[in-house]
Amino acid sequence: MKGELPDFLRYGRAICGDLLQAERREWWLANGLGGYAAGTVAGSLTRCYHGLLIAPVQPPLDRRLIFAKADATLLDGDREIPLFCNRWAGQVVDPQGCMHLESFRLEGRMPVWRYAVGDLVLEQRIWLEPGANTVYVAYRLAAAGAGHAPRLRVRLLVNGRDHHGRTRMSEFQPTVEAPDPTARWVRAPDFTLRLWAVGGVIRDDLNWFEDFDLPIEHERGLAHRDHHLSIGEAELTLGPGLWTGIVASLHDTVSLDLDAARRRFLEREIALLAQAEERMPELSGAPDWVRQLVLAADSFLFARPRPDLPEGESVIAGYPWFGDWGRDTMIALPGLTLATGRHDSARRILLTFAEFASRGMLPNMLPAADEPLSYNTADAALWYIEAWRAYLEASADLKTLARVFPVVQEIIAWYATGTRYDIGLDGDDGLLHAGEPGSQLTWMDVKIGDWAVTPRIGKPVEINALWYNALRGVAAFARRLGRSPAFYDDLAAQTRHGFRRFVKANGEGLFDVLDGPEGDDARIRPNQLFAVSLHHSPLDRPTQQAVVRVCGRELLTSYGLRSLAPRHVEFRPRYLGDVRERDSGYHQGPVWGWLLGHYALAEYRIHGHAAEAQAWLEPIRDHLSDAGLGTIGEIFDGAPPHIPRGAPAQAWSVACVLEAWQRLERLKQEGYCPPPTETFSSA
Repeated sequence: MKGELPDFLRYGRAICGDLLQAERREWWLANGLGGYAAGTVAGSLTRCYHGLLIAPVQPPLDRRLIFAKADATLLDGDREIPLFCNRWAGQVVDPQGCMHLESFRLEGRMPVWRYAVGDLVLEQRIWLEPGANTVYVAYRLAAAGAGHAPRLRVRLLVNGRDHHGRTRMSEFQPTVEAPDPTARWVRAPDFTLRLWAVGGVIRDDLNWFEDFDLPIEHERGLAHRDHHLSIGEAELTLGPGLWTGIVASLHDTVSLDLDAARRRFLEREIALLAQAEERMPELSGAPDWVRQLVLAADSFLFARPRPDLPEGESVIAGYPWFGDWGRDTMIALPGLTLATGRHDSARRILLTFAEFASRGMLPNMLPAADEPLSYNTADAALWYIEAWRAYLEASADLKTLARVFPVVQEIIAWYATGTRYDIGLDGDDGLLHAGEPGSQLTWMDVKIGDWAVTPRIGKPVEINALWYNALRGVAAFARRLGRSPAFYDDLAAQTRHGFRRFVKANGEGLFDVLDGPEGDDARIRPNQLFAVSLHHSPLDRPTQQAVVRVCGRELLTSYGLRSLAPRHVEFRPRYLGDVRERDSGYHQGPVWGWLLGHYALAEYRIHGHAAEAQAWLEPIRDHLSDAGLGTIGEIFDGAPPHIPRGAPAQAWSVACVLEAWQRLERLKQEGYCPPPTETFSSA
């Protein structure tokens, strides 16, 4: 049914009652303002980022953990039945309320728990109000045998720390006000959290709960103890079919009608799917996991108003620890917005980032507040041009293109003449060089202190594939705007000729970097794939086939492509250890989910079989139920079974898989096979 919510992410007692299995599955919600809520199926905290309301106190991205936890205990006569889990120092788990979980599921993105204790059945739901820093924790008595008059006691735990940090109890000493028996105001210097007990009252009990243990932070080699302030307990009356619960918000005015708020959230989910299906007909009848990704895509879009662009918009690169990054935003834009029929969002994002262009470059990340901008990325501006190409193909919006075309022209001009970090054109071969000692300019951008782990100084293969793609794209823009494309066409022809230098003589794909400090880098990495998957390819058909063959043989896994071939001495099979150990191996073997979409498109390009190319994406369905529920994570171990690691929800992972599926579905329905030319398109 059009707009019907996907309903395949659900678990019974076998998973819910197994603490480790229930903890490894996390739910994530976002509110469109940069705020989020997150937790585990078990209800325990395993990350410092888990909480019911993490909100930007000073927008856009000064995110604080505000409302940490709501621990519910079911009261039935003289029985007290905890429905929550907590981990404590010393590897103590008390209580283990997940043992009473009969089921867990996602309705759209809304997590739904169903607890069963004998003939008492209680349903719990959590959701964020879209466009507001407000969270709802709601309960409904689903069944009760005769003779029961159950109630619910919910302990309210709050905080005020940075979402990356740890709590210092002496630094968080809010005042708590009681305007009436059903409400409490928690006043801190930077915010006021308002809490309401809907269908009950709040009893004061101010004290600290110390030494929560966070096992995922421990695994990541980080501090793994935290503390939260209890302001008291809500006592809620339960009745058959009636919603009761907690509302927490940073706003003065909030709707306390739980059922109306629940319907509002779910109706928006349905509307998002219906809009996507209406504007992108190939999504009608899409499998459940693809429709779930349409909803997941919405979680990364958020408001970033600017003084002269109040409707500014951007992309959270990943939850929980990323902000909005220039490169990630442009890579993700087509999948998050165009593949879901949200052209207005695409336009707003493109206009927002145009304001930050400087010397032909886009910033690596946008500032959280009044922080200085860092332009240490060689590819963000080139991905920006590709995002414009995709937007124009989808929208034919020449008016907005004409407005921004000077910015696009400046990108090409600065790259051709030279800009920061020795980024510039080599006139001898038409290839771009980039990088200085200590810099990390490509997407393989880890730096530990002064150590750039994968510096890739010289002429990286994907930077030059993007450069060629950008030149062809801007030439096409010029034609559409009635301007001369000759300058861009001439540069593109020179680059295409020079790109032959990347081709290995043994037929094993492309060099990763040319003319580096130590010569040419022959490591087998996935960066060569972009010379095939991008809209304009500088390669002939036999070389394209060789690239895909090598990447498929050496790098392809069920969930993405390895960042380095396993045969290499520097390959890291597992992404584990402390910060230094993990960061040093970030691009030395881990599988990257966002590359899977590019592999599928490259496969289609060389074979012309859309259904076969699309099949490479199908294992992602299993991943959606395994870690970050309903979304795609950042990375996976390079060795089987490819355990998810890194951020559990990553924008470009979702976007690239979704975009590839949508483009291939359109081609499949059209029965289209690509001609043996340098470009291909889903349009």
